[in-house]
Amino acid sequence: MVRRASPSADGGGRRPRTRRVILDSGAVAPPPGATATLVDRFLDYVRHERGLAVNTQAAYRRDLGDFTAWLRGRSAAAIDVRGLGDYFAHLARKGLARASVARQAATLKTFYAFLQLEGLVAESPAELIAPGRRDDAIPGTLSPAQVDRLLDAPERGTPGGCRDRALLELLYATGCRASEVSALRLADVHLAESFCTCRGKGDKERVVPLGRRAIAAIRAWFDGPRHEFTARAGGSPAWALLSSRGNRLSRMRIWEIVREHAERAGIPPDIGPHTLRHSFATHLVAGGVDLRHVPEMLGHASLAATQRYTPVAAGRLKGV
Repeated sequence: MVRRASPSADGGGRRPRTRRVILDSGAVAPPPGATATLVDRFLDYVRHERGLAVNTQAAYRRDLGDFTAWLRGRSAAAIDVRGLGDYFAHLARKGLARASVARQAATLKTFYAFLQLEGLVAESPAELIAPGRRDDAIPGTLSPAQVDRLLDAPERGTPGGCRDRALLELLYATGCRASEVSALRLADVHLAESFCTCRGKGDKERVVPLGRRAIAAIRAWFDGPRHEFTARAGGSPAWALLSSRGNRLSRMRIWEIVREHAERAGIPPDIGPHTLRHSFATHLVAGGVDLRHVPEMLGHASLAATQRYTPVAAGRLKGV
């Protein structure tokens, strides 16, 4: 409801009119420039109350940092659906991929839902935003022959090559994300029982089977060079895969290792651990695995995230 405030004399005989907006819902908008404070409160909320993964928190922080910079001192609580439309038009002019724009939309929906929960906005303008559809095409995948060349690329007989071979076999055999492999502990790997326990987004655990080739490569690493890497750390690190200094193998280092061996194998170097993850899922579906089992192995929260692999299943059905 909008009410006109009573005029006041300005000394010139005329009385200027001012507008004052009153939110009937009782929501109290913070003062302009308070967006950074709201973002900090939101990040505390997703970290302590929702317990989201560290990488998810980092993505929220980046997206909201871009949004705050675009606001230029305006309060996020004062932005309406038209303002958000201008922001997404800004992202489109920057040339962001559809997947990046869709992620930004998801971030803002979660952010404004929090502001609504806190009583800082009456309604969430992000609920009315419908950005372009996410690109559901299967990201770059490798053929089985390319996967074989990549897995054989590490030098045999060297400590680093033994570690890298175990890493590549583990990525392809499980379809795990780089962050999940980085966080894998010795206690999570059960070679005798042919499975490992992974912790995915939201710290959710899932059991992933291991094939014979992966078990052989991991056992060669555990029984061999890993002891040398452990000695360099001066202790007993709990992580399954170690850096050359005996520390936990970082997510970025995993990306570098995959690209190094892709170049060695003659594969386009713009691939990464996620390429092996998508190749794993694609080859499973193409090989006859029921599509309903793929989300369980990939750690997807719903079947919707796995729908991108349905064209592979359709192609197999046509072949049959």
